[in-house]
Amino acid sequence: MLVVEDVSVHFGEKAALDGASLEIGPGEVVALLGPSGSGKSTLLRAIAGLETIESGRILFNGKDLTGVPVHERGFGLMFQSYALFPHLSVADNVAFGLRMKNVADDDVRARVAEVLGWVGLEQFALRRVDRLSGGEQQRVALARTLAPRPPLVMLDEPVGALDRMLRERLVEDIGGLLDREGAAAIYVTHDHEEARAISDRVAIMRDGKVVQSGPYQTLATAPATPWVTEFLGVKPRT
Repeated sequence: MLVVEDVSVHFGEKAALDGASLEIGPGEVVALLGPSGSGKSTLLRAIAGLETIESGRILFNGKDLTGVPVHERGFGLMFQSYALFPHLSVADNVAFGLRMKNVADDDVRARVAEVLGWVGLEQFALRRVDRLSGGEQQRVALARTLAPRPPLVMLDEPVGALDRMLRERLVEDIGGLLDREGAAAIYVTHDHEEARAISDRVAIMRDGKVVQSGPYQTLATAPATPWVTEFLGVKPRT
C-alpha cells in the first residue's frame, strides 16, 4: 500500500531524514516511535507532501507520489494543534473535507452525524469549537480527519497536549475508530505506552532512519541494537 524507499530531507546542513524506509499494508496501524529530533514528524510530513524529498521515493498503491500536491494525495492529517476553524461550528468543521470534495449536501449531513456519533459529540454539532474542552476539540479533529474516508490517516502527536488520564482514554478511542474504518494509519508519538496500545507495528526512528520495525513485544524481546535495547528500557539478558 504505502512504500517509503530511502527518503532523505535536509534542513540546511542537518539531515532530518537520512535514507528512511518504511512499508505499511492495508488497514495496518504503524506507530513511529523515537526521541525528539529523530525524524518522525518529518517523515509524516514527507508522506503527506508537506516536505519536499531530496532523494528516494514514496509510493502509494504503486503510484509514485513525487510532485503530487497535498490535496491530491487524499490522506487524512491530524496534528497536535488540531488546526480547527474556531469561528465554525463542530458540524461545519467536520464537514470541511467533505465539502472540499464536493460531496452532496445530504451525504455530508449523514456522514457528519455518523462520525460525530462515533466520537460522542452529536449533541455539540452546532456549538463553536472554541467553546469546547481540549479533549472535545481533539475528538472534533479526529472526526474531521476520518469523515472523508481517507485511505491513509496520519496523526502527529494528536494527544500530546492532554493530561495522562485523558490521553490514555482517547488513544483507546482512536484505536477503536481506526479499526472501525479499516483505515491504514501512521501514528507519531514519543510515548512508548501509546505506541504499544494503538499499533499493529512500531517503527523506531533514530537520526532520520527507521532502525527497527515490528510488533512492540517483538522489539522488546529481540532489540536489533544496543541503542534500541536502551531506548526501550529492555533489561539485558544475563
